[in-house]
Amino acid sequence: MATVDLPALYRDMTLARRLDTEAIALQRQGELGLWPSLRGQEAAQIGAAHALRDQDMVFPTYREHGVAWCRGLDPVSLLGLFRGTTLGGWDPYEHHFNLYTLLIGAQTLHAVGYAMGLYRDGSTGSDDPDRDTAVLAFLGDGALSEGETNEAFVWAAAQNLPVVFFCQNNQWAISAPYSVQSRIPASQRAAGYGFPGIRVDGNDVLACLAATRQALHRARSGGGPTLIEAVTYRVNAHTTADDATRYRAAEETEDWTAQDPLERLRAHLESVDAVTDEYFTDLDLRERDLAEQLRAGCRGLVDPDASAPFEHTYARMPDDLRQQLREHLEFVSSGPQDGELS
Repeated sequence: MATVDLPALYRDMTLARRLDTEAIALQRQGELGLWPSLRGQEAAQIGAAHALRDQDMVFPTYREHGVAWCRGLDPVSLLGLFRGTTLGGWDPYEHHFNLYTLLIGAQTLHAVGYAMGLYRDGSTGSDDPDRDTAVLAFLGDGALSEGETNEAFVWAAAQNLPVVFFCQNNQWAISAPYSVQSRIPASQRAAGYGFPGIRVDGNDVLACLAATRQALHRARSGGGPTLIEAVTYRVNAHTTADDATRYRAAEETEDWTAQDPLERLRAHLESVDAVTDEYFTDLDLRERDLAEQLRAGCRGLVDPDASAPFEHTYARMPDDLRQQLREHLEFVSSGPQDGELS
């Protein structure tokens, strides 16, 4: 495999986990309405992200906080959607990282459309590393059962498009285990559409990096789509609004927690003397700085204008919607009502 920066991989995995931990704490304190945790999936996300070139485009779900970190997003910008201050939070083209998609599977169609544009622009197969571009679309195992995802697979294969579908099979689609969703591994589905499927240990960051590098190289070279199944585990609940203890055995979670991707990589780093004690000391300081940045940044997010939910819907707002807007603004300006908390 090409040169791998092991300390950088561990750094990004560690900081992605700290981002996640702080966001959960902010939600528990009432600062966020919701948060979908990535815990347990750091190796899959960071490994895949490190395989990207700057010009490659990423289409995430709503859980790819680690990939967002690697693409250089301000971590505070990830909080706005879950605090209700924005519908997005960042410029997709600045970071080549699309906005989070809450509708399960929809981002696969967006990714294929973008890949079709790359193909028609001649941005693949030129052997020019600064020009050839690929798309990396993330999805979960639950999205494999969505019609949009299967439509995306069909079109990507038929048009031989430069897209890699990266499925983080974290074993649970909310409360539905993968065993009741499919009778075959996710990677085997690719054969039915006419493109390769690869299955990797999603808790091994090097395996995820190698598989994604290979698939992205194939896509950029004009070889078409690939499906990667990274077998991992959603250690926390689906979101902070979910109670996973109602449908998941504690023993299962304990077994997967023992395969923690950060602990595995740290053990390897120490066994090959790839880092020093100073490295871990500096990383601890970066974690603390990140936590402070997130806490201060979250509380500093500005609430949107009260009319914002009514915008960007119609070129000319219908009369009935204008009336609703007037009533809404009157209600908001009146302040807390009797019996309501301020």
